Amino acid sequence: MLLSVRNLTLRFGGVTALSDVSFDVGRGEVAGLIGPNGAGKTTCFNCITRLYDPASGQISLNGEDVLRLPAHAIAKKRIARTFQNVALFDRLTVLDNVMIGATGAASTEAQSRELAHAALAYMELESIAGTYVASLPFPTRKAVELARAIAGKPQLLLLDEPASGLRHEEVDGLARRIAKLAADWEMTVLMVEHHMGLVMQLCTHIVVLDSGRLLADGTPQDVQHNPAVIEAYLGTAG
Repeated sequence: MLLSVRNLTLRFGGVTALSDVSFDVGRGEVAGLIGPNGAGKTTCFNCITRLYDPASGQISLNGEDVLRLPAHAIAKKRIARTFQNVALFDRLTVLDNVMIGATGAASTEAQSRELAHAALAYMELESIAGTYVASLPFPTRKAVELARAIAGKPQLLLLDEPASGLRHEEVDGLARRIAKLAADWEMTVLMVEHHMGLVMQLCTHIVVLDSGRLLADGTPQDVQHNPAVIEAYLGTAG
């Protein structure tokens, strides 16, 4: 396993956001983390990336306990993410934004620039490298954020609702891009997503959360036909 989450529990005051959650993500997988709004999906991402400190549990990457690391060390462990709401620096250029994502894999500014240009070339964004992010349309901003995430050559890429706000034809293109990216760059991908078509098309393994608890963990087929998942997330007929 590349990523192993064990008995993860996180509380905000009297509210339990995650309760004894355990799952694994194998190296090279494109895995999905799904569930209703408020299920704890982004909270789980925030624990993996050390934005939150859980009350108990363990998160291991290649057997190393991530929770023992300071938050600033996460990039050096080649963990990268995108956000539900695109989190770019509007007053910086596309290149400058992507260079920030490369710092975990680079020791000099020149190396960061080289890695950033490689990510932009892969995402077919080099023509706008000097453009300020504030002037870009939403789908392009999402592409820039993905370029920033891959610039550091992460071994684990966390995508938080990558299809949010995209049109149907844009989602189809996103699916092809993620699949190609995982293969070409040998990345393991864990994706939070509400677009079930995208999840079922891309993911070989799906973890389902509901109210902060693990509801199901298995193949897309297993999850799709799990009565508890149908009731809690996909909805019931009639």
